[in-house]
Amino acid sequence: MTAAGSPALSTAARPVRGGRRLPLSSIGVVPFFVYIAVFLLLPTAIILGGSLVAPDGSISFANFAGIAKPYMAKSFANSIAISAVSAVVGAFAGALLAYAVVTGKPNGVLRRSVTSASGVVAQFGGVTLAFAFVATLGTTGFVYEFLLQRGIDIYTNGIWLYDLSGLTLIYLYFQIPLMVLVFLPALDGIRPQWREATESLGGGTWHYWRYVAGPLLFPSFLGCTLLLFANSFSAYATAAALITQGGVIVPLQIQALLTSETGSSQPGFAKALALAMIVIVLVVMVLYTLLQRRTAHWLR
Repeated sequence: MTAAGSPALSTAARPVRGGRRLPLSSIGVVPFFVYIAVFLLLPTAIILGGSLVAPDGSISFANFAGIAKPYMAKSFANSIAISAVSAVVGAFAGALLAYAVVTGKPNGVLRRSVTSASGVVAQFGGVTLAFAFVATLGTTGFVYEFLLQRGIDIYTNGIWLYDLSGLTLIYLYFQIPLMVLVFLPALDGIRPQWREATESLGGGTWHYWRYVAGPLLFPSFLGCTLLLFANSFSAYATAAALITQGGVIVPLQIQALLTSETGSSQPGFAKALALAMIVIVLVVMVLYTLLQRRTAHWLR
């Protein structure tokens, strides 16, 4: 038997010295962090540095002063209004569709069809989406011609498709399926036993949604609405292909400042606007994360 003070026991009890080694399980996330650094952090740093460069090459905050100009403030107001309306309407419509899917069979044809279609349609955007709506609802679109032949003119008060209202309608095309995808997990977390418990205590459908399911789903619903807001707030390609009357929203203002054909481009000002958009989206996403954490605590 080895004595308590023997060198063998002392060596075994002595901790192994040296630097900490990176666990092998952590190596798999290295490509993810490299991707985040190259395509998110580095562009943000470039935008931040460029926004501090004045037209004369000096370092100043002059570019940020232009954000307070009336026409620029109007562009921000238009972007926020379009994003808010499309987010709220898309959230309610998507939540109703997601609830209809959840009430069906878990592995039924309806759920598989809706989720598959939502995954495809939520990624459908840009010039292709704008062309699809122009070919459908434009002044030469087949739906417009079909309605016009029956005495219905949807453009009696003007061609709204190429205005902010038309852009909001187009955004709903990918906002609703996105809401279905992000809100389905929260609906799946609602246990049937909770409704049974409510009914056993004498409560009805109103009591169940008012005191049980509603409070549990509301943080997730609000978080998903914020996600939809950020999604539409940063959209560019669809608006650029549809609206040609100027920078009515911030992404189009940035485009105009970077691609001026009269030599009046202001890349520093454009980067200041982009940085302001990043800050707004960052705040929205932080709120979304906090709400999702609160929901996940109850829906585990």
